[in-house]
Amino acid sequence: MAATGAGEGNKAAAGPASLHSKTLLKSEPLYQYILESTVFPREPDCLRELRLATASHPMAAMAASPDEVQLFGLLLEMLGARNAIEVGVFTGSWPSTLPARARIGSPVIEKAGVAHKVDSRVGLALPVLDQMVAEENKGAFDFAFVDADKVNFLNYHERLLQLVRVGGLIAYDNTLWGGSVVAIPDEPLAAATREFNAAIAADRRVRVCQLAVANGLTLCRRVA
Repeated sequence: MAATGAGEGNKAAAGPASLHSKTLLKSEPLYQYILESTVFPREPDCLRELRLATASHPMAAMAASPDEVQLFGLLLEMLGARNAIEVGVFTGSWPSTLPARARIGSPVIEKAGVAHKVDSRVGLALPVLDQMVAEENKGAFDFAFVDADKVNFLNYHERLLQLVRVGGLIAYDNTLWGGSVVAIPDEPLAAATREFNAAIAADRRVRVCQLAVANGLTLCRRVA
């Protein structure tokens, strides 16, 4: 997950400024308070270990924020989720044959005793998702998280609506893109994000909620 903050022994290496880059909150002390008062005290050991290991990666800013990860944990519990799918992974990947950044997570996953539950597929996401649909996985998943290339979000959405059951949840990351959707709307990624947000808002197959969590998070509950 994201870089560590105060209270965990290495504030100088990855202090609140690093964490603050993963939130839209204007107040850095307020975000640090949220992490230290609510997130870090309840963070599972395996997630803390992975977050701290990820903090040393030169692209650590790509990781999900700790508060976002905590939200997902709560949503998964509320859903009673048994099967989840992630489109686009960073250090929380498996197995050790994956690229170097993915290998950061391999020992943690094995130590947590969940390696046998992870089916990691390497390749372009759209062909992989099409293969999963063809393998009769329709409605097999309770939850999906998408943090891959933004220009394909709508394509991923169509596949995931087949893979996620009615009543299941799909979460899309970076849907406010650091505020660029309003600050510089013509920038290519901001324009693609705006197009996605508009399409999702009009999609009656899902109920939608957009949150100012991390870099913008859109939740879609499949209703049809």
